[in-house]
Amino acid sequence: MRNFLVTIQYEGSRYQGWQRQENTKNTLQAKFESLLTKLAGEPVEIAASGRTDAGVHAYGQAANFHMDTALTPGQLMGEINRYLPEDVAVVACREVDARFHARLHAKRKVYRYRVLNSDVPHVFDRKFVYQVEKPLNVEAMRAAASFLIGTHDFKSFTSAKKGKKSTVRTVESIAIERVGDEVRFLFAGDGFLFHMVRILVGTLLEVGLSMREAADLGRVLAACDRGQAGFLAPACGLALMEVFYDT
Repeated sequence: MRNFLVTIQYEGSRYQGWQRQENTKNTLQAKFESLLTKLAGEPVEIAASGRTDAGVHAYGQAANFHMDTALTPGQLMGEINRYLPEDVAVVACREVDARFHARLHAKRKVYRYRVLNSDVPHVFDRKFVYQVEKPLNVEAMRAAASFLIGTHDFKSFTSAKKGKKSTVRTVESIAIERVGDEVRFLFAGDGFLFHMVRILVGTLLEVGLSMREAADLGRVLAACDRGQAGFLAPACGLALMEVFYDT
């Protein structure tokens, strides 16, 4: 049985996230598994690097699956794309070691969040940006972001219910830049908790709107209390950009 690693792009607007769910077939995992099962003639499961939420996009989601096929990776990619809807595409495919797992072996992830900082809507980008009409203080948000860099317990920045899993993560960098009338956030780290990036963005936006001080981020981080952090930014502005592996 061969193991394939694929890089996937999708516009997440009309999907209920990546992960397969019992109450709907409208998830990306369900669609891929249905398609791959038809191509293989037997059940195929696919594992992604992470579970993007409903409405979140991806430029570089990574996933792997095992399949018994004589097709080359390029031929297999072509067959998959032939049957995918127009808002989803496999942009790369290669064969990897049989033990490789897209989630367990991921070393680094990069997410981008786009904010339209204008009172004029962008009609054609409306599914990819979160509009904030009031002016944002980018320098204040950068100062606040500096408290978040490094290895910390990010329990304050997740919507996940209490459990035994560690909430310690390493955030390598947070870049915030203004591009025209957009403010773009770029997060890089070894992994991110459920809703973590969106809560980080919401908290930083509160700093940018002078609703809290930049230095407050240190206190919020130490509190390990979701109630101390900011609001959950909408899914539409978020995209998984790239996943890195050693292999």
